[in-house]
Amino acid sequence: MASKLSDGLEKVSLNGANGTKGHASLAPGQVQDADKEEGDSEDEKDDGGDAEGAAKKKKKRKPKKKKGAAGASKTQTSPPRVRLSDLFPSGQYPVGQEEEYRNENSYRTTSEEKRHLDRMRDDFLNEYRQGAEIHRQVRQYAQKSIKPGQTLTEIAEGIEDGVRALTGHPGLEEGDNIKGGMGFPTGLSINHCAAHYTPNAGNKTVLQEQDVMKVDFGVHINGRIVDSAWTMTFDPVYDNLLAAVRDATNTGVREAGIDVRVGDIGAAIQEAMESYEVEINGKTIPVKPIRNLNGHDIVQYSIHGGKSVPIVKGGDQTKMEEGEIFAIETFGSTGRGYVTDDMETSHYAKKADAPNVALRVSSARSLLNTINKNFGTLPFCRRYLDRLGHEKYLLGLNNLVSSGIVEAYPPLCDIKGSYTAQFEHTLLLRPNVKEVISRGEDY
Repeated sequence: MASKLSDGLEKVSLNGANGTKGHASLAPGQVQDADKEEGDSEDEKDDGGDAEGAAKKKKKRKPKKKKGAAGASKTQTSPPRVRLSDLFPSGQYPVGQEEEYRNENSYRTTSEEKRHLDRMRDDFLNEYRQGAEIHRQVRQYAQKSIKPGQTLTEIAEGIEDGVRALTGHPGLEEGDNIKGGMGFPTGLSINHCAAHYTPNAGNKTVLQEQDVMKVDFGVHINGRIVDSAWTMTFDPVYDNLLAAVRDATNTGVREAGIDVRVGDIGAAIQEAMESYEVEINGKTIPVKPIRNLNGHDIVQYSIHGGKSVPIVKGGDQTKMEEGEIFAIETFGSTGRGYVTDDMETSHYAKKADAPNVALRVSSARSLLNTINKNFGTLPFCRRYLDRLGHEKYLLGLNNLVSSGIVEAYPPLCDIKGSYTAQFEHTLLLRPNVKEVISRGEDY
């Protein structure tokens, strides 16, 4: 999700990135072959026995395994609906893109102490890698299948159905979504809208050929949220806009690291993005970073942990620290480079420090109970409440917002007529190496 800074207030924001060096026992997207075919070596032995004649008793051949149900479990379907743990029966998931630390932190690569600390977090890493591989498989199908003429509701539900199927958590039973599933609602923000837009019930918006759509969704396993986003267009006129933001995000990922000041990262991102311009309708327009949107750190079950990563130059001296997780995301615009709240709200999240107040509206009490049991502090949207069978909940939801228990995240938009783009990646600052957990062949 996207993190907004406005008058000193922070709100949600997301984006993507690229890197340089890669090391992986399994490449992202590579499905592990759990069962090796037996029988070939036995067949060869049997052929040798035949040559010796009938004097020697032939070995009985083992029946070859039939390709069918077992074989199908090793291949992802289209659309993706096979649970990821069935594709990786060993429980080990692909490692993200690893980048060695630089300069004064280069010692971490070979430090036995740091390697030992890293090995102690195997469960944590594997949960993140599982979520990242689910994100890759779902988004790569979405990139191929999303076309103009589809409704935003159809696109969002297709992505969410894939995530729930691959995590094995449909989210309809009480507490199931807390174990795994959607890390936050699918953002489908179009043109001048940069972030936090997902269709509410009854929305009939249709994706058009000339649209610039940001696709931003999260996957979580046990509260370990993988946050990654990309931008889709169907007209090459926007190619430079996307190239600017992709380059800026990759720059942010490259510059990020332990003991790095977030203000320095913002300066590097701004320099990269502002080196691009785009020509639309015969007019050359500079690409501007959206200065009040930021990357952010992530903590378990909370998409925003408290630290922000600016995408413009500033004086923030806050340092990234060992063990932290960051979503590095950047937004570029052909407009003002500044967003404000606009349109109907769809995104909500219970505050981690929500006050314990008396609720006089009965629907608010009932809704809070549902939120606690099904989402906790994970963001949700109105469609998710509809899916759980809640009806006539808007009064209660507004009461929770006004009571300071739930935060509303309205869509964030630049001026009408402008176009915005976003890319985002999640990275782990492991003790001995930086891992861009959400990196894929696509971006």
